[in-house]
Amino acid sequence: MAETSADSGFSTSNNNGERLPIKMLNDRILVGTSDAEGERRSTGGILIPATAQVGKRLAWAEVVAAGPNVRNMEIGDRVLFNPDDRYEVEVGGADYVILRERDVHAVAAERLEEGSTGLYL
Repeated sequence: MAETSADSGFSTSNNNGERLPIKMLNDRILVGTSDAEGERRSTGGILIPATAQVGKRLAWAEVVAAGPNVRNMEIGDRVLFNPDDRYEVEVGGADYVILRERDVHAVAAERLEEGSTGLYL
């Protein structure tokens, strides 16, 4: 499994089993998504099967690493993005998504309550 380093990066193993650090560049962020593409329940309790046709739906994910030029989000924040505009990558056996900061539609974090104006999602 991937481990977070102190440099807000990630690490993975090479062919020899050695740990190699991974650092996100520029405005890229690495997010971990939940496997919510299966069945889900509506707020009224109705079970919606995975095969149900859903229109364009944005997805939430948690930031696990960020590049040095990312300004509006930090590790641990939840971000809202379009699942169609993503690059998937496997690191240490886990699946992640790489996004650009400009592809993120909203950020949810407790630190944003400090005098910011915005919507409560």
